[in-house]
Amino acid sequence: MTASDAKADLHFYLQSARDALLWKLEGLSEYDIRRPHTPTGTNLLGLVKHVATVELGYLGDTFGRPSGEALPWVEEGAEANADMWATADESREQIVGLYRRAWAHADATIDALPLDTVGKVPWWPSGSDEVTLHHAVVRVIADTHRHAGHADIIRELTDGAVGMNKGNDNMPPGDSAWWEKHRSRLERAARDAERDRGGRGPARLR
Repeated sequence: MTASDAKADLHFYLQSARDALLWKLEGLSEYDIRRPHTPTGTNLLGLVKHVATVELGYLGDTFGRPSGEALPWVEEGAEANADMWATADESREQIVGLYRRAWAHADATIDALPLDTVGKVPWWPSGSDEVTLHHAVVRVIADTHRHAGHADIIRELTDGAVGMNKGNDNMPPGDSAWWEKHRSRLERAARDAERDRGGRGPARLR
């Protein structure tokens, strides 16, 4: 495989995760893209804000290519977890626009540098802060796909919409009645397994 082929593969998987994540916002209200769905506050627009920040850091600053974007939520003294949610003053258009600019900046870094280029991650401990571009891109891909998975679940909990991407939902056929039957079957299997194993799970069902 040539370096060009390797970059093409990396970019394909990175872009597919980016597109999937943004797709999960489509058609939702301001409230629904922001509201927390878990005890730790996981929300759709916050995930986008986070991955934009990750790209600008790992595929920009790390290789001496600062974007010039203002990111007050990661500056010294910023509130903890501020990159994981959007304030009422931060619009959907601002966050999504930032993410798209982060794509362009990251892609320019990938195009400009060999994959074995070594950079330094500013927020890693000195002495163990070096990373190759190849490693950094893989890290960003893994992080983005992880958060796209979070977005899958949040979107389903919001309005029932599911799917891997706009052109391919990657789901077996079935109407709402089929899915309710399927879910009930899974619930029975879980209860049967708990009963048959004597309640050795984390919480015995009664």
